[in-house]
Amino acid sequence: MKIADTSSQDEKLTPKKTNKKLWVAGSTSLLLVLLLWQIIPAARSWSQSDMSVSLSRVRIDTVKTADFTRDISAQGQVVAAVSPKLYATAEGTISLLLDAGTEVKQGDVLAIIDSPELNNRLQQEQATLYSLQTSHDRQKILAKKQQLTDKKAVDIALMTLTTADREKRRADQGFEKGVVSKIEHEKAQDDLETAKVQHQHAVEDARLNKENLDFEVQSLAQQLQRQRLLVEDFQRQVDGLQVRSPVNGLLGNLAVENKTYITKNQLILSVVDLSQFEVEIAVPESYANDLVIGLPVEVTAEQKIYLGKLVTISPEVFENQVKGRVRFTKEAPPALRQNQRLSSRILLEHREDVLQVARGQFLDSSNGKFAYKVSNGMAVKTPIELGARSLNSVEILAGLQQGDQIITSGTDIFNGASTVQLNN
Repeated sequence: MKIADTSSQDEKLTPKKTNKKLWVAGSTSLLLVLLLWQIIPAARSWSQSDMSVSLSRVRIDTVKTADFTRDISAQGQVVAAVSPKLYATAEGTISLLLDAGTEVKQGDVLAIIDSPELNNRLQQEQATLYSLQTSHDRQKILAKKQQLTDKKAVDIALMTLTTADREKRRADQGFEKGVVSKIEHEKAQDDLETAKVQHQHAVEDARLNKENLDFEVQSLAQQLQRQRLLVEDFQRQVDGLQVRSPVNGLLGNLAVENKTYITKNQLILSVVDLSQFEVEIAVPESYANDLVIGLPVEVTAEQKIYLGKLVTISPEVFENQVKGRVRFTKEAPPALRQNQRLSSRILLEHREDVLQVARGQFLDSSNGKFAYKVSNGMAVKTPIELGARSLNSVEILAGLQQGDQIITSGTDIFNGASTVQLNN
């Protein structure tokens, strides 16, 4: 018996034909549209730009409004606030008593200058002083002696006048009674007048002699005082041959060798007072007119900021720099050392709400006259006007607005192009 299969029930289906070419063409068209959408703006940018630069080669910053502090960076070194230098007061042979670095107290003898000429001059002037002192004392004795002589003459003249007056009165009485002749009466009257004249002359002589003696004594006293001052001055110079420390501190550098001959006003040594330090800074000459005594200064030591103020400014420019000194107003850095190098920041002024941008090399490239403003991948050369400059920022006066982006790195690579394409 034959078993029938199910082949008679199967139905053959004809597959539908798909338009594969149409699908491929559609996909290709879509891809071309996307490519054109990306390429056409880029091509337009390429056609509008003068050159192309990689974005990784430039640095961009945004213009913003913020507080602006104009400041100056200056390098400085630590110096002792009191560091006197000692000079020779006379020429001679120097003898150094201590070595450099020795701790000294105020008034300690550091060196001795042997000056025979100065010592001899002091002895000569002292001898002259003693001679004048003797002359002055002798003149005072002579003045007293002369005053006694004059007083004796005045007293004798007074006694003679008294006697003549008494004889005149006796003669007047005798003449009235007729017992004294007229000639004797007139003689008594003449004797009285003579005694009066002699007494008057004696008094005048005594007065003139006293004035003359007082003048001589005063003249010698003035000479004596002048000589005394001269001796004191030479004594001061001789005392100055002992070089003494004016402050407590350390004996600094020795400018001369021991037992050498030095001249007057030659530098001998220095003494360093380590109780108080200051920072000596050097500021470029271009900022000299901005420096004012009292300006606040930030000094950085061991990554910590210490506050100070500018206390001195040099009146002269040396090697295109102006020297100044900074004194710490509050806490000073610990363990400072002489000539230690420190960085400082002088705060010239502070203003609020200032349009600014980060400081960069574009200032040197354009001399601050223009900047490259970035927009949609293009850098356009834009004229600008700058104001004050600080260490980190520069003030924008005209040409840019808040939110604008500019290239702050060097723009010399653009060769002055008006527009530059920035590529990723």
